[in-house]
Amino acid sequence: MEIRRADRPGDLGWVVQAHGELYAAEYGWGMEYEALVAQIVADFGKNFDPAREAAWIAEQDGERMGSVFCVRGPDEATAKLRLLLLHPSARGQGLGARLVDTCMAFARESGHKRMVLWTNDPLVAARNIYLKRGFKLIGEEPHDMFGSGLLSQTYEADL
Repeated sequence: MEIRRADRPGDLGWVVQAHGELYAAEYGWGMEYEALVAQIVADFGKNFDPAREAAWIAEQDGERMGSVFCVRGPDEATAKLRLLLLHPSARGQGLGARLVDTCMAFARESGHKRMVLWTNDPLVAARNIYLKRGFKLIGEEPHDMFGSGLLSQTYEADL
């Protein structure tokens, strides 16, 4: 499994499509979630700052299997981890950890002092990856953006 920069034609579109399809199948999340992913990806592509932002694709035998993004945070010292995704067939092999490690290393090397991320409570496997890398829960809030009864969670880690 190779982790490479998301810099090839179709990479950004694949991230939106894969998130939309996978989260609909696994959690029943619909158009609102896919629209959020599309907005994050569009903002990344439109305002890309290669010194402070990057995205990666996990690929096996030429097939995209996962993604993660490092984007600007609320201030110059803070980066955001966004859009971590693994195709079900790529899970359980440590690939999610490798993607997060790649993202955190880039943020550290590009001068960020901390990293934040926003997730939802059903995403247990991702949360375990974050906790093992020093992320701490700093906020929770119930919401119904993608379905009823969800709990959004914000995490932060020092780099």
